[in-house]
Amino acid sequence: MEDEKIVELYWERSEAAITETQTKYGKYCFTVANNILYSKEDAEECVNDTYVRAWESIPPHKPSRLSAFLAKITRNLALDRYDKMRAHKRSDCAETALEELGECLPYSENGMEAADELALKEAINGFLASLKEQTRVIFMRRYWYLCAVGEIASSLGLSESKVKVTLMRTRLKFKMYLEEQGIII
Repeated sequence: MEDEKIVELYWERSEAAITETQTKYGKYCFTVANNILYSKEDAEECVNDTYVRAWESIPPHKPSRLSAFLAKITRNLALDRYDKMRAHKRSDCAETALEELGECLPYSENGMEAADELALKEAINGFLASLKEQTRVIFMRRYWYLCAVGEIASSLGLSESKVKVTLMRTRLKFKMYLEEQGIII
């Protein structure tokens, strides 16, 4: 079923919306959650919570890209669960990826002002648009989907060292790009 039809089902408050979402995006959402949590049970719970959150969010939201909307919800739920579980068990891949990217992003204990958040969002989108497709895919798989380097390398037919070097160079470019945009790290 097309995304527009699924969103329409949500707006009509039809329970078929959840069934159709599960059919079309269940595996995708599971992959997003599992790349963060590395636990089948926790990932499945996040996916189920994603359906509930989507039901609560549509309406008033009317996402133009349902896959991105669901991935964002799933990712946020998985990261919240990851934070709660961190004291008990760690996912080295997710922890390492977040630490790597943390070196490039501004940090504020008080949070960021809305204008600063908007500027950062625009800078990140501008940076991603400036990358070659393969570099952008590697960067996004590592830092948005929190995939392991080996998984990225395997899926793209590259060596792990090629992926690691690409990530390192891209992080350096990202940091320089943010500084050029006036975003203080």
